[in-house]
Amino acid sequence: TIKKTALTAYSNPRKGGIIGITLEKDDELIEVQRIDGNAELLLATRAGKAIRFKESQVRDMGRGAKGVRGINLGKKDSLIAMEIAKQEQTILTVTQEGFGKRTPFKEYRLQSRGGKGIINIKVTGKNGEAVGMKTVSDKDELMLITEKGMIVRSPVKDIRSTGRSTQGVRLMKLDKGDKIASVAKIIPDDEAAEEEKIKEAESLVKKEPLVVKKEEVVLLKEETKAEKPKEAPKSPEKTAPKKKTTRRKK
Repeated sequence: TIKKTALTAYSNPRKGGIIGITLEKDDELIEVQRIDGNAELLLATRAGKAIRFKESQVRDMGRGAKGVRGINLGKKDSLIAMEIAKQEQTILTVTQEGFGKRTPFKEYRLQSRGGKGIINIKVTGKNGEAVGMKTVSDKDELMLITEKGMIVRSPVKDIRSTGRSTQGVRLMKLDKGDKIASVAKIIPDDEAAEEEKIKEAESLVKKEPLVVKKEEVVLLKEETKAEKPKEAPKSPEKTAPKKKTTRRKK
């Protein structure tokens, strides 16, 4: 299922959180996206199916609503991803056995919400079920994580673009009994910009001298004086009065 709710409905959060969607038994939330009102959505399933439809086909609902059917799932099938369609990018799908492929958006025709969808990737015993789907460009990088904790990071441009009904190419060689558990997209531009900001901040710290204002120095001296305990005033020493002597004239 899929649902759409105005962002203003979440304007009064509570300490323990608020309801975002009502889930059925054995159901779980897999994706949340922010849309502009004119987006096209793409849903992908574990059995290798996908459906593309306009966001306008989903009416606005309250936070506690269950939603409406986005794609008609087959027996033992389940939803794995939701992405916003972007014409300038491609769809990357990854399977359990380390296979993956890229397909242009134009290969996914617009359909009505709630249909059975079309083939996204050919699922076989060799490549396994689909586990993830991302919208990517040649500048992006891909990170694959396995159930046993192994990680591979590679550029997306190394994965050639193919049709929908293919099983893909091997992206990661797995050990016996291991499978792909998660897929993540990395945008190098954002990472490089963050590193550049850190280097710039470090250079400023090294180059700029420490400046102390005169007012701060005076204040520091006054605080230092205040911290010292005041000594008791010394009592003046008492001196004996001087005697005056006079000489008598003979």
